[in-house]
Amino acid sequence: MSAEKAPVPDSGSGGLPASGAETPQAVRVRLDLAYDGGPFSGWAVQPGLRTVQGSLEEALALILRRQLRVVVAGRTDAGVHARGQVVHADLTHQEWANLPRRSDAGPEDVLARRLRGALSRVLGEATGAIEVRRAVVPPTGFDARFSALWRRYSYRIADRPEHWDPTLRGITLWHKAALDVGRMNGAAAQLLGLQDFLAFCKPREGSTTVRELQDFSFERTPEGVVVVHIRADAFCHNMVRALVGSALRVGEGLERPEWLHERMLARVRDAKTKLAPAHPLVLEEVGYPETAEALAARAEQTRALRDPAQQA
Repeated sequence: MSAEKAPVPDSGSGGLPASGAETPQAVRVRLDLAYDGGPFSGWAVQPGLRTVQGSLEEALALILRRQLRVVVAGRTDAGVHARGQVVHADLTHQEWANLPRRSDAGPEDVLARRLRGALSRVLGEATGAIEVRRAVVPPTGFDARFSALWRRYSYRIADRPEHWDPTLRGITLWHKAALDVGRMNGAAAQLLGLQDFLAFCKPREGSTTVRELQDFSFERTPEGVVVVHIRADAFCHNMVRALVGSALRVGEGLERPEWLHERMLARVRDAKTKLAPAHPLVLEEVGYPETAEALAARAEQTRALRDPAQQA
């Protein structure tokens, strides 16, 4: 299946639009996902294109016989992968109670199992590109997007021909110039903290480009591959790829280590703002508070800082 099907009509079973606020009529379910971004045109639903969100929502519609929307921790671009993506969906109490049918398993296990089967029907030859790790009812106040404390990504770079492994080319950038990891770390360290990252974002109208960058570091593994570790409270559109793309110029010796910080302060976006390719980028993990009170407080705080219509 190469494009999204029309949504299954609401059967009158009590459709609940996904939103930040929980309602007494809903059972909020957290889904932990992993996916290969290669077969998809990004996360968000796009008419006529296969996307991760569209495929997941189509699979849920096959199970529930109605259309519903999921809320995601962080949208990913076309080609970007995930090992630790998180979404939530709101089911009616009746839908939740009916999931086990004659099974002895609980609704969580049954939903995860049935979603895997439904995704196989939706994805066809791309079966396995989305894996449901688990389905659970989270503490009250949980919101996949607004309750998140941080998102963590990784990015693999092979900068020497002897490390260009064809079996890993789908998740690794084959970079033709040797990189100085020390220079890149020196440049990246200057960007940490609460900053305006307009120079490294594709701004959206009405949305802030201020983010807290908590980790931005480069490591050469024993195998010789450079792995980028990057974590922030949230990322604006294209931010990770722009940061990595700019750091590559420093690593090659084309720019001074201070160049990234100077661009950030100047809020410059020009021809040197290059996006690193998408395919080596992986959403590794999303962090959340542990208690219901902290989850709800974090969601309220984040909503106050960002326009809910924009990407987190």
